[in-house]
Amino acid sequence: MLRLNKYIATNLGVSRREADNLISAGKVLVNNKPAEIGGRISEKDTIIVDGKKIVPDKLIYIALNKPVNYVCSRKRQGETPTIYELLPEKYQALKSVGRLDKDSSGLILLTNDGDFTFRMTHPSFVKTKIYEVRLDRALEPLHQQMIADFGVQLPDGPSKLGLEKLDDNRTFWRITMSEGRNRQIRRTFDALGYKVIALHRTNFGRYSLDGLETGKFVEVPRAD
Repeated sequence: MLRLNKYIATNLGVSRREADNLISAGKVLVNNKPAEIGGRISEKDTIIVDGKKIVPDKLIYIALNKPVNYVCSRKRQGETPTIYELLPEKYQALKSVGRLDKDSSGLILLTNDGDFTFRMTHPSFVKTKIYEVRLDRALEPLHQQMIADFGVQLPDGPSKLGLEKLDDNRTFWRITMSEGRNRQIRRTFDALGYKVIALHRTNFGRYSLDGLETGKFVEVPRAD
């Protein structure tokens, strides 16, 4: 038996909470009867949401190595291309799981599974992310301690990052974090007077680039 809210979330690209809201609002029918919160269904049941029958799509999960100077939105920003220009037609309906800004590169996940997206991005499901970051100058030991041990105060709260030195010049670092605030890494270093000149994501939860070339993609199994 399948949980009804998970089934709706997976097939409509919404969160389970949004699926529960649809059920509570009386917009979901199971075999032509109003659905109930917490309900379970079988694959033989007919599910109708807002008057439309759910016909399950094949669930697809894509790992893409995003180049710099690409945005994760569907529309170009001026002359800046989108990541969808790197994908064939059959993947154009997929949604990105979180984002990387234009100036950042690395691992992006795309899917048509709303439940997967929710579990990978909601703060209640802690997902470790790993980045390789290059700074414009050497990171002072005191600032390293501030970032790693105490956190740097930002307008939206303190930012604490795991740090591992990758070169003797102290400009190249591996960053480990589980939060997903907008441009958090860049803002953290900027608050201390540093500029991030390169930011590359290598890992997201149980996924990694694993040798995937820049601009290339591969279908992957669900692993949340």
